[in-house]
Amino acid sequence: MARRTALYETHLAANGKMVEFAGWELPVQYKGLIEEHQAVRNAAGLFDVSHMGEVFLTGPKALAAAQMLLTNDLSKIVDGQALYCGLLNERGTFVDDVIAYRFSAERILLVVNGANREKDAAWIKEHAFGAQVDDRSDEYGQVAVQGPRAEEIVQKLTRTDLTKVLYYHQTEGEVAGIPCIIARTGYTGEDGLELYMPWAKAPALWSALMEAGAPFGLMPAGLGCRDTLRLEMRFMLYGNDIDEAHTSLEAGLGWTVKLDKSDFIGRAALAEQKAKGLARKLVGFTTEKAIPRHGYRILKDGAEVGQVTSGTQSPSLGRPIGLAYVPTELSSVGATFDLEVRGKSFPATVCKTPFFTPQKPPRK
Repeated sequence: MARRTALYETHLAANGKMVEFAGWELPVQYKGLIEEHQAVRNAAGLFDVSHMGEVFLTGPKALAAAQMLLTNDLSKIVDGQALYCGLLNERGTFVDDVIAYRFSAERILLVVNGANREKDAAWIKEHAFGAQVDDRSDEYGQVAVQGPRAEEIVQKLTRTDLTKVLYYHQTEGEVAGIPCIIARTGYTGEDGLELYMPWAKAPALWSALMEAGAPFGLMPAGLGCRDTLRLEMRFMLYGNDIDEAHTSLEAGLGWTVKLDKSDFIGRAALAEQKAKGLARKLVGFTTEKAIPRHGYRILKDGAEVGQVTSGTQSPSLGRPIGLAYVPTELSSVGATFDLEVRGKSFPATVCKTPFFTPQKPPRK
């Protein structure tokens, strides 16, 4: 049976269309995917992301443990700053992708994907390297306010000066009188804030945000537009674009891999792959008419050379976009191959990513 977040009844009251995702019942849309997507791009949208997991590393060895568990280098950031990281196995492929919030060298929060909560927590506990590991996923709800008006909306409800919370930084304070972790992070490409609050307080915070956001055009937003928004930015979806069969380097996430720091799980495999050269790469591509979907075949001269990992009709651009792993010789911008859709082949061209550039990028 699928789990429900504390906002389940709130979604029903707002006419949310509920679907099962990552073992949870979550809204795929309310008024409609396109309308919600455009609200996030032009005003603001409010997402329930309470299915995500929160795992804390604490104690004197917390930072050292994070350094061994993650690809990125948390020793190079300050307290109150966050990093996007790979959580890898010894083969250099993905256990998950996570955001690591550094509160101090002895308190680090790893936010993991909802579908991987139990798996990730078990992996982290098995490779704790002396740190205390606390899976507090059931204690936290999480909502994301995303869009160019997001800061104005949340600022109405908090005394925390949000102008001082820079991109990929976080602080702690009250929003609508509710204690929260306030982070300038998100998965839409727009400016925005993710708020972590006590699980039972999620409905009250959601209501306060919707009321405060009404004059700014805030809309509740579902999984449907979260997927189109993240794909336009070439953000990864675990289970589609990254998994235990692909490495950070193949996925184009080399910028998250710090091979020059101290050892970490997967480092040796990645160093070897980098030295040998990549046989395949994840690329963005576009077509004229055919809409790519996960699992569609990529062909070159009639032979299968890859599969679509993610694809959609981009609401912002009005054209089909997709991601696929292809042989390295087909990975340069301008390279061509065919997309197979229901037995027919359609020309596709590798293009630059991200596919879309927001008008108001997150505050640096």
